[in-house]
Amino acid sequence: MKLNTENLPLLPAQVKRPAYDRSQVRQGIVHIGVGGFHRAHEAVYTDMLLNQGHAADWGICGAGLRAEDRAMQSALAGQDYLYTLVELGDGADTAVQVIGAIVDFVLAEDGSEALIERLASPQTRIVSLTVTEGGYCTDDSTGKFNAGLPQIQHDLAHPHSPKTLFGFLAEALMRRRDAGIAPFTLMSCDNLPHNGDVARNALLGFCALRDKALHDWVAANVSFPNAMVDRITPMTSDGHRAKLQADTGIEDRWPVVAEPFLQWVLEDKFCNGRPEWERVGVQFTDDVTPYEEMKIGLLNGAHLAMAYLGALLGHQYAHETMQDTQLRHYVRRYMDQDVTPLLADVPGIDLTEYKDTLIERFSNTAICDQVSRLCSDGSSKFPKFVLPTLLGQIEQGRALDRTALIIAAWCHYLRGVDEQGNPYGIPDPRAAWLQKAISDTDNLVQNFLALEDVFGRVIPQSEAFVQAFACQLERLQTLGVRATLDLVMAD
Repeated sequence: MKLNTENLPLLPAQVKRPAYDRSQVRQGIVHIGVGGFHRAHEAVYTDMLLNQGHAADWGICGAGLRAEDRAMQSALAGQDYLYTLVELGDGADTAVQVIGAIVDFVLAEDGSEALIERLASPQTRIVSLTVTEGGYCTDDSTGKFNAGLPQIQHDLAHPHSPKTLFGFLAEALMRRRDAGIAPFTLMSCDNLPHNGDVARNALLGFCALRDKALHDWVAANVSFPNAMVDRITPMTSDGHRAKLQADTGIEDRWPVVAEPFLQWVLEDKFCNGRPEWERVGVQFTDDVTPYEEMKIGLLNGAHLAMAYLGALLGHQYAHETMQDTQLRHYVRRYMDQDVTPLLADVPGIDLTEYKDTLIERFSNTAICDQVSRLCSDGSSKFPKFVLPTLLGQIEQGRALDRTALIIAAWCHYLRGVDEQGNPYGIPDPRAAWLQKAISDTDNLVQNFLALEDVFGRVIPQSEAFVQAFACQLERLQTLGVRATLDLVMAD
């Protein structure tokens, strides 16, 4: 049966569905960038709260700024903005539930004014984001807002018909200020360090170029909480859709699949109210930094440690890399000996248990997390997930070989062919730029590390790292992944 409001009472008993009257839910959040992660994370927490009889003022309106967002909007609108969440546990029963927290969806492509009005409405009190690392228009090497981008220049020249995230936010906030309406909180849910600070820096960077008075008002009145978000959410496949229909009879154009694990640590800094997410497991804190550094270094860093070496070996899924004893031992040693010594104490967290849980999550055979997904956008991920660990090691004079191997594996992966000779695409918007840097094999090390947008200036000046990187890359090129892992684990 098609998933829609009318058919909810007809769903099988094992399928959980909204226990609240969706017609009474009022939109209080606009979420920009509705993809799998948002639908498996913030929307799920909000749905849990609604099921408890709370948060009727905090329904979510999705918003899309890209032409590609039309597919998601169309899929959800065709089923009353309902969708199915399928939790895939390793060796456990599959949990299926229908999520109803999203109540509308606006596309910028259909006209900028409708989205501006939604953002400017006093009903909207939180604007949340999952726009990926590259969506903040920030130079990775300097941390500064990249004002020279053509789309940013367009929005500065045409402030009332923007195209970019920050053009829309600035125009909406300008209207709220002029009308005497309190601002919204801008809440990043993207997986990057100090995501709230990044959002603040980018929005203020844009506002400073548009209007000094607006900049000062935003700086004084808008809140930008930092958050640590975590849930492995692979891409939805046709196989997932077919299995959902076979198991439950539900025809869902775009279900979302996720692991059972779910975590959100959030700074309690909101300027215009918030849902009581703490009732459903969100951990509020004054400072998210230690949780954020733990997760980014251990989970995201380990993902890159296993992904590129796994791709070179021909592995397709994350669980295959963990079934590979050699790779699993390497990843755990990287966690234990390279990342953990640089972490501060994390209140309430036993790091050994946390790492054990990560290995268990990576090994989940039901989730089928694609190695290609983990390998995507390396040019944005490395500066955030691995290079902070590397910089700490350089500063403290620690051994660099295991971390250097992750970066060497990425460099070697950019050739676009695995060790069996099978070609693959490079899922990175800057793929051509990266591949140009490795095209001159005689000067590959120098040219690759000279990518300042990725590596900054300190790392290429570390003689110890340059030597370690060159050594690991040469080993991969001449000996292959297996022999290189044997050598680095023996060092």
